[in-house]
Amino acid sequence: MDLQTLRGKISYQGILLGGVALVTAGALALADHATQPDIKAAQKQDMMQSLQQVLSVEYDNDLLKDTLTLPGPNGDVTVYRARKAGKVVAVVFQVQAIGYAGPVVSTMGLDSAGKVLGVRVIKHSETPGLGDKIEPAKSNWIHSFEGKWLGEPPADKWAVKKDGGIFDQFAGATITPRAVVKSVKGGLDFFEKNKAKLLDEAGGKS
Repeated sequence: MDLQTLRGKISYQGILLGGVALVTAGALALADHATQPDIKAAQKQDMMQSLQQVLSVEYDNDLLKDTLTLPGPNGDVTVYRARKAGKVVAVVFQVQAIGYAGPVVSTMGLDSAGKVLGVRVIKHSETPGLGDKIEPAKSNWIHSFEGKWLGEPPADKWAVKKDGGIFDQFAGATITPRAVVKSVKGGLDFFEKNKAKLLDEAGGKS
């Protein structure tokens, strides 16, 4: 095989390889475009399920479209607002505090008076078997926040019993419930600080 023929073969193989790569990339792009609506729909459904777990009030608006972002102690906080006949009746947002193995992130819902409607831990890296009781499937502990507010219990009682508060700790695992209590208390403080804006009250309308 002479040099000219060899060069022709190499050139042909390069063009063929480039064509295959182009077709493959195009197919992947089309597949990605086709699945985007399904992915977004699934994400929306997951978010709605997360929000509804901590809401026990009736509302008639789209929570995912009625949001407000405000500065919080750990960065910006996105607040989802539930309305009934145009009036804000509840808000939902995420809170966090450092646990034994890292941040413990929770979603909490509050009614317009600042009372806790519900709390759910959505992300943590706590030791399996020790911090499990923060999960509603393992214990009713997370429900102990429901109906509570900054005045009940008093601010200095928003702690685990080991620290002089009213909330139970777990055997061999005080750090995890302590983090959740601290984050919920922080969420209540955040609500009180931004109440006028969150509820679209006079003087605080966003």
